[in-house]
Amino acid sequence: MCQLLALNCKNPTDATFSFSGFTQRAGITDHHADGWGIAFFEGSDQDRGLRHFIDHLPASQSPVAELLRRYPIKSRNILAHIRKATQGDVLLENCHPFVRELWGRYWVFAHNGNLADYHPKLHGVYRPVGDTDSERAFCWIMQELAKSHASVPSVHELTLTLRELVPTIARFGNFNFLLSNGQALWTHASNQLCYLERKHPFTSARLRDQDVRIDFADHTTPDDRVAVVVTAPLTVDEAWITFAPGELATFVDGERVY
Repeated sequence: MCQLLALNCKNPTDATFSFSGFTQRAGITDHHADGWGIAFFEGSDQDRGLRHFIDHLPASQSPVAELLRRYPIKSRNILAHIRKATQGDVLLENCHPFVRELWGRYWVFAHNGNLADYHPKLHGVYRPVGDTDSERAFCWIMQELAKSHASVPSVHELTLTLRELVPTIARFGNFNFLLSNGQALWTHASNQLCYLERKHPFTSARLRDQDVRIDFADHTTPDDRVAVVVTAPLTVDEAWITFAPGELATFVDGERVY
C-alpha cells in the first residue's frame, strides 16, 4: 500500500528532515515507486495559499523531490504521499495529494488503502480527474461537506460531520487518510497509521530510513509544537503512538484535540 506523512504545527515549521527520510521509502528502503506528491499551506496568517507538487516518478529519483529536499519547506500544515498503485495507472493525474476548493479554501487529501468496488454517486461539482478510488472518495467527502454546511463551519463541527461520513467509505476497505484545509489536520486509520507530538523541551532524533540525526532544540523555540502523522514511524528513538482501527483524529496547532 501507499505511505502517508503529515505535519500539523503551531508555527511554520521546517519539514525537510521528515520529508527527506520519508522519500527514501520510494524505492530505496521500501517499494512505493508509483509516484509521489506533497502539498503545504502558506501565504497569509489564514494559510489560504497552497504549494502543490506531484510527480509520477519515484520520489527517490524525482528531480522535483530532490528540489524539495533542498527547499526550506516551512508550513503549519504539510501533507505528503508516496504511491504503490492498487487502482489506477501510474499517471500524473493519479498522484496524491489531491486538491479541491470548498468555501473559499483549498482542501488537500491523501489516502493509503484499497476501496473495493467503490463508486459513489457524484452529482455536484466534485468529479475525479484520474481513475483512483482515492480521488473518488475525496470528491464524495467534498460533495457531502458542501451539502452539510452552507459556509465554513468550525473545526469541531467539521470533525463531527466527518465522523458521520467516514464509516460510509471505510466499509469498502482500508481507508487510512489525511485531510487538511490549512486550519486543521484530520486523519483516519483503518489498519496502519501512527503519530507523535513534539514540544518543549525538544530532544534529538534519528531517521529510520536514512542515517541522519537532528537536535530539534537547535531549530525550535519553547513556543513551537509539532504533530507528525505517518504510516510507519519515521524515527527510531521517539515514542510513536498507533491509532486504533476506525479512529478519526483532529490536530490543531501541533496537538490532538477533541
